[in-house]
Amino acid sequence: MNSLANILLVDDDRQVVRYLKRGLEESGYAVTATTSGKQALAVIQERMPDLLILDLNMPEPDGFDLLKTERSKFPYLRILVISGYLRGALLEAARIFGAVATLEKPVTAEALVAKVREVLGR
Repeated sequence: MNSLANILLVDDDRQVVRYLKRGLEESGYAVTATTSGKQALAVIQERMPDLLILDLNMPEPDGFDLLKTERSKFPYLRILVISGYLRGALLEAARIFGAVATLEKPVTAEALVAKVREVLGR
């Protein structure tokens, strides 16, 4: 089966990862999921995803550190930030640091899939 796109999903909440990963896969995306920023860095270096979906509030490196690092190393990597921490202000800061789109948690799988389609133009 050909996937619509390769997505890396990073969130330290395992339940959120399982739920969102399932929704994305059911919509035809190939999803690699991880619960740590360190693992995410390794995956990005190993194979460049079409989209990085990133939670901000995580242990080291946190989502902002990961966002800034990947933005500088891979300026064409599309990054979608999801977060429920400080909501509006933090999500706006993520856009300033290079996120192409943001979603406020809690987020449904349907809302995430719709935003992914919008970001990827598919």
